[in-house]
Amino acid sequence: MEAKKAAAGTSLESLMSSFNTRIAELQDLVIARNMYPATSITDLSAVDAALKGMELQLHSIKDRLRDETLAIPKAKKIIDASLRQQRKLQSMSVYAPSYFPERTTTILETNRCLTSEFSKQDLGVGSLKLEDEPAALPKEKKGRGSPPLWHITANELDSLSSYMRGRLTLEKVNAVINDMATYAEANAHLISAPKKKLAENHWEKALELRDIAMTDTVKGKHFFLENDIKGPALKLDNTGKAILTVLRHLGRISETRIGHHRVIILLKPQ
Repeated sequence: MEAKKAAAGTSLESLMSSFNTRIAELQDLVIARNMYPATSITDLSAVDAALKGMELQLHSIKDRLRDETLAIPKAKKIIDASLRQQRKLQSMSVYAPSYFPERTTTILETNRCLTSEFSKQDLGVGSLKLEDEPAALPKEKKGRGSPPLWHITANELDSLSSYMRGRLTLEKVNAVINDMATYAEANAHLISAPKKKLAENHWEKALELRDIAMTDTVKGKHFFLENDIKGPALKLDNTGKAILTVLRHLGRISETRIGHHRVIILLKPQ
């Protein structure tokens, strides 16, 4: 026991001695630093200057990175605005005439006809009216008319298997057909309406609908999206899904997927 105490005392004294030695060395270093500043030694001065230059470069890099980070959101907004403008221009180009008459030639021909026909009292002005008429708008500019309301009959409902028919009634199924026609009519209005008559939140959807309407599968037909389903008769529950299955089986609708949209097309009687 006494030996252990002696050993512990020796270790503590050794540790204290080591600390004292280290403190003395640090004091000597502080004194030496004050006696010989870095500027009085050529090598240390060069090192000090290099370090200061590196610090300045590091600060410059940090400032540049901060500026670039702040510019990222602005760049994203510019990119989004450019994409929206591109979609608008693509949508507008669909309805633009494929041929633009040369107005200069038309004006010259009109002036020549006027000078020659003023001296005559006949029907020569008819040709002028034809030349001044604007080019006809493409057929796509016209509306698609009203969406089809092709209700099912009691015989069609009875022809279904009991598993497919379930608890569906004629009134429920035909009420869903009315809802689908309402959705398709609303989409047709968005497609044909000019921008100035649409709210900003509706314009983005109108552009998407116009892109879908120009696809080969949907072109010239009335349609609505799965996202448009909001009742009152048609809902995305088990009953609504069962009715859509029945209508697809009876040839009232067809479905396709364009991009991330599920598109339901209303069919007309053959």
